[in-house]
Amino acid sequence: MPSPTAQALKRISILATDCVFASTLMQAKDFFHMASLRFGKLQGQGLTPQFEIRLISPDGQPVNSFSGVAIAVDGALDESDIVILPAFWDDFDALCQRHPQVLSWLKQRHAAGSAICGEATGVFWMAQAGLLDGKEATTYWRFFREFAERFPRVLLNQDKHLSDADNLYCAGGVTSACDLYIYLIERYCGAGIAQGVARDILYETQRSYSPGRIGFGGQKLHQDVAILQVQQWLEEHFAEKFRIEDVARQHGMSIRNFMRRFQAATGDKPLHYLQRLRIETAKGLLSATRKSIKTISYEVGYDDASFFARLFRQHAELSPNQYRRQFQHKDGT
Repeated sequence: MPSPTAQALKRISILATDCVFASTLMQAKDFFHMASLRFGKLQGQGLTPQFEIRLISPDGQPVNSFSGVAIAVDGALDESDIVILPAFWDDFDALCQRHPQVLSWLKQRHAAGSAICGEATGVFWMAQAGLLDGKEATTYWRFFREFAERFPRVLLNQDKHLSDADNLYCAGGVTSACDLYIYLIERYCGAGIAQGVARDILYETQRSYSPGRIGFGGQKLHQDVAILQVQQWLEEHFAEKFRIEDVARQHGMSIRNFMRRFQAATGDKPLHYLQRLRIETAKGLLSATRKSIKTISYEVGYDDASFFARLFRQHAELSPNQYRRQFQHKDGT
């Protein structure tokens, strides 16, 4: 499936309910509004927003935030390309009873191809709608026990701050949500705009998510437990020296059976999957550090920097230096 583009991005909807944390609500709005302005500038439209960011409530009425601030909204539940579910501090059962339409709306939006993003308690909406059944998810650590008891069919991962599966994104808390917004902006608008937003909005761009947390979740929707274990192992050991044959044997499979099962489950060959893990890690190091290409090559598992550079270009369609230059501060960017 081709990656979405900003040209296709028309509307982002941010759900406001009573007792929402106003800071998380406005944080999402500010990140995407800045992206919209920057994309307009890139298109030669000046500082003209190129997509709409709307605050919505279940009934289109104003809400009162956790701290008692009255928040006006732009309307009721609507069609959108991205749905943001901010954190709230309220009785979730009571919220569901007051606003049952939110659950059917989320199902409709997901079926229509919208990206659904939950932050901390916002993830509860996604799980209650059944969208996360059989899929990996995370939430804020204080709610792990309640979440697991409420939603036993969800694969709660307590070790991750971010998760993605089937266009469903979960952020454990406020900092993780910032990482998620930057990721989505890069996905829809490109790396240059994402980095510019990070600078302009005073966000310190340090990719706190590790390989596999973002970008690989869609390849974990299968039910082959042994292959899921291999994927987890690769995410933890991707920079080490090993043979694919040894990985297969360690997980009780012949190399032939392993290759067949891995591709059937993930749609990818094991070596290509490993290369993507390494290249995605290298992208983070190129954008967030001043380490040399040779050092980065070594840190992601390649002793030969020339081979690494050729492989990077195959995956990113840019050389490592060209990719890094996208993130260097330039006047007017």
